[in-house]
Amino acid sequence: MSDGARVSGVGMVPFATPSRVESYPVMAGKAVRSALADAGLDYTAIQQAYVGYVYGDSTCGQHALYDVGLTGIPVVNVNNNCATGSSALWLARQAVESGAAECVLALGFEQMQRGALTSHWDDRPSPLGRFDETTDRLRPPSDAPMALKYFGGAGEAYREKYGLADDTLARIAVKARAHAAHNPYSVFRDPITVDDVMNAPHMYGPLTRLHCCPPTCGAAAAVLCSPAFAARHGVRADVTIAAQSMTTDLPSSFSTDMMRLAGYDMARKAADQVYEKAGVSPEDIRVVELHDCFTVNELLTYEALRLTPEGTAEKFILEGDNTYGGRVVTNPSGGLLSKGHPLGATGLAQCAELVWQLRGEAGRRQVDDLEHALQHNIGLGGAAVVTLYQKVA
Repeated sequence: MSDGARVSGVGMVPFATPSRVESYPVMAGKAVRSALADAGLDYTAIQQAYVGYVYGDSTCGQHALYDVGLTGIPVVNVNNNCATGSSALWLARQAVESGAAECVLALGFEQMQRGALTSHWDDRPSPLGRFDETTDRLRPPSDAPMALKYFGGAGEAYREKYGLADDTLARIAVKARAHAAHNPYSVFRDPITVDDVMNAPHMYGPLTRLHCCPPTCGAAAAVLCSPAFAARHGVRADVTIAAQSMTTDLPSSFSTDMMRLAGYDMARKAADQVYEKAGVSPEDIRVVELHDCFTVNELLTYEALRLTPEGTAEKFILEGDNTYGGRVVTNPSGGLLSKGHPLGATGLAQCAELVWQLRGEAGRRQVDDLEHALQHNIGLGGAAVVTLYQKVA
């Protein structure tokens, strides 16, 4: 076993709306070349590739890499819903740490269609069927899109349990735009106000349109290598994956709580495993990229990751503990709400942001004096992946 996979190179393309997108092989090729250039490596150094996407035919991963190089390496296609990018990263890290390979590529991309997420296969059981059944049992009937019902229902459940002012979730969206203003990779960088969010078209439960992340297209990549490989080849080895955990649903996910259905328990379990393995506490975390597909999921995740005790997320927000000058900067990139959410690319875009943060290369988004950075990426019906990055002296 190695002593930790190093993230030697990261790269991504600016995310874009479906109406302005390049094809997925073009986006993927740019992201890979950027990551390779960042690492100072040629594609011939890559020994395995794990490629994530959700919407596409089988072996899109191979096609995305053909224009980068035809070296005959194993290419594994990965699909784990919205956690796809981090799942590719998880597999790449395992390959390096196990000694199966010394230099591995993780790539994620998505060429999305406009509109809400939907199933493309209506002639067979849905993998989210149990989620739908649980939602129908716990919330009033609705013809809203599935993701809105899951997360909007979770927001209603949180409000019923702990209380929540009408404008609290809107403050998360406003914060996301303020952070994204300094991110050239983000789709939406113009500021918004609480009133803008509150007065946007209503979608479901406590959510308006500006509480929801947009469907976008993009690609991101990371090159992982062993410390020995980095030393031999003179590539960067100053950021390591100190701990990483992937979890899937538990019995509680389908119990009597919409917050659990939205992934709270599997995120909590993954975070606890990461803290224990790395010997780090939540109090040590000062920057987080977390999965804010909806404002309510960001609020839930504050508590799932133990950044604030259960029932105190509103206080955490109102006191500014989720942004610069507070206890922990959440989503300095602008998050999914502003950067966009190309499903397969999201986890690796989070990785890129946190690597830049640890290197001190995040420009006006920079959080000072970092030793650790935490990543949370979740896909319902798929997985929760929590990753802890650490600066190496």
